[in-house]
Amino acid sequence: LALNPWDVVLCISGTVISCENAIVVVVIFYSPAFRAPMFLLISSLAAADLLAGLGLILHFAFVYFIPSEAVSLLTVGLLVTSFTASVSSLLTITIDRYLSLYNALTYYSERTVTRTYIMLILTWGASICYGLLPIMGWNCLKEPSACSIIRPLTKNHLIILSVSFFTVFVVMLQLYVQICRLVCRHAHQIAVQRHFLASSHYDTTHKGIATLALILGTFASCWLPLAVYGLLGDHSSPALYTYATLLLATYNSMLNPIIYAFRNQEIQKVLWAVCCGCFSSTLPFRSRSPSDV
Repeated sequence: LALNPWDVVLCISGTVISCENAIVVVVIFYSPAFRAPMFLLISSLAAADLLAGLGLILHFAFVYFIPSEAVSLLTVGLLVTSFTASVSSLLTITIDRYLSLYNALTYYSERTVTRTYIMLILTWGASICYGLLPIMGWNCLKEPSACSIIRPLTKNHLIILSVSFFTVFVVMLQLYVQICRLVCRHAHQIAVQRHFLASSHYDTTHKGIATLALILGTFASCWLPLAVYGLLGDHSSPALYTYATLLLATYNSMLNPIIYAFRNQEIQKVLWAVCCGCFSSTLPFRSRSPSDV
């Protein structure tokens, strides 16, 4: 096949995604301090994005070096599974942040750990089921007219994925609005008690809105174009738009480590320690609420 520049860019994007998220997975896995539920969810997000990056690399390698319909189904299935797990992990992190504020007194309990594992099982179980659909026969290899903008996914399959994304986005939006309200209410109560209402309340409100805009803005700007185009386009739609929207979606996996992992102070301490050559599994660690991450 003639080398497609878009495929090269996607492969490069997958390489960057893999390197970033591999760092997060290794840091959380090898540091005993990172065993709190919120870090389990962040590691799930990093693992999903790592698989997405590897899937992009494998897809490029197999398309140009081992062209095969069976291999194509496997790589597409891996990409569907990983990207679905990534979006679902973002939802579980949002739920965990909301519950850490709504049930602050009971958050640090065995019940929270159990709930976290249940969310992880549901997240990966649903993602694997979505990814297995093309391999199990729900593909358009024998009927090209049923293809979506992403071959060999069928139009119906991509519609389900797009609708699922919109559902996740709406739920995340509602939860983060509630989180902002809870944070502002707590800040107001603390500010009244300490008699400096104006500055403290304004700073906390401004920080909460900025964080909300960063998280939801990044998520929506990366995934909305592909979700909308997946609903409107079909097999006859220009490939240029498919590549452009798909590349934009991969940027979400590239930005997730920065937003959810590298901004965390405990992870920053471990990374600095590793860079300085003084890594220790017993680094000072202060347990933080997921709403602080």
